[in-house]
Amino acid sequence: MKRDEIAKHILNRLNQDKESLKQQYDDSKSKIGYFYIDNLLPSEIVNEINNQFPSQSKMSLKKSLRENKYVAAQMNNYDPILEEAIYAFQNPEVVNCIKYICSIDDLQPDEYLYAGGLSSMKKDQFLNPHLDNSHDKDRNSWRVLNLLFYVTPNWNDENGGNLELWPNGLKEKQTTIPSKFNRLIVMATHQSSWHSVSPVIVDSSRNCVSNYYFSDNPLQPDDKFHVTTFRGRPEQVIINQVLKIDSFLRMNIRKLFKKGIKENPHVYKKDN
Repeated sequence: MKRDEIAKHILNRLNQDKESLKQQYDDSKSKIGYFYIDNLLPSEIVNEINNQFPSQSKMSLKKSLRENKYVAAQMNNYDPILEEAIYAFQNPEVVNCIKYICSIDDLQPDEYLYAGGLSSMKKDQFLNPHLDNSHDKDRNSWRVLNLLFYVTPNWNDENGGNLELWPNGLKEKQTTIPSKFNRLIVMATHQSSWHSVSPVIVDSSRNCVSNYYFSDNPLQPDDKFHVTTFRGRPEQVIINQVLKIDSFLRMNIRKLFKKGIKENPHVYKKDN
């Protein structure tokens, strides 16, 4: 299955619900714009993507107070269908369709998968409330959309590992969007788009294929550069204070070193 074939399925499905998806995004974009669509691809394709997901031992573990998950971006290390699936979302017609749905004039997919690619979370793993890094790896373009495609069959809402949006801030109740099999979620990223992933509470893994889209302009006119910024959940008072200090220190380091002290390894390093 090649990326153009997968992209054709994605485009056909998006076009079926294009106007309702646009309305869904428009209704939410005053805070955190988002839409989601189910049954994106034929189920046999999604099952094959999930079946070929690398074992967590072949992925990188990111574990701290901020997050606990496995990630991978060096796609030529894995089964080809995974790379084909990821880059299907970068097909120009798919990008143009999402551009229409979200009313964003300028959208650019990221061939280097900076902070994108594959992610997997098992029991007790999580992602605390955070704002995504505002820019691409070279700090030339603004990160504006996050695309999350969930591929684990029979994943129940009660299993955890669900996307949480905090449109009214971290002191108000979050909006939970379950990470249902064959569901694509597209959400805006800007300096107010706090989001998280609830802890997985079952002895199983929730797998996700992700992409970011970038733009020459931020989604909000007052957006400013920021590193990935984490906070604690409302009940995590001490962790919240620690993560505030952590974000402050990392932000000041980036003021001195544009690309950080060391290069972020979470990119697809392609052969020239």
